[in-house]
Amino acid sequence: MQKPIIELQISQQPTESELKKLREYLKEMPLDDILSGLKFAKNRWSAKDAGTLKVGRKSIIQKEVHSVTSEQAQWRLKNWKMMIANYRRRGYSYPTISRIKKILIQKSKKKMK
Repeated sequence: MQKPIIELQISQQPTESELKKLREYLKEMPLDDILSGLKFAKNRWSAKDAGTLKVGRKSIIQKEVHSVTSEQAQWRLKNWKMMIANYRRRGYSYPTISRIKKILIQKSKKKMK
């Protein structure tokens, strides 16, 4: 059986090590996995290029809690169902929301001591 040959045009000249890696990946991986990985990489590159790439969980949490006072943390915890709805509307996952709650609990206790 003859192996298929793919010819590609790329934006810059690859180094020998990059060519070696490409050959290795294309040789070892199934085509559907390669295509899904390239789709992910393209979407990430497009979002980065447009400036809309979402930041990681750790910085999302810091953004939500870094300047919250003890009183604000207590209010957010008292109105937690509404806060969850707001966080879900923003696209936060439940693990992220639970980490935010954990830090808010810590901040709410600081002034009580």
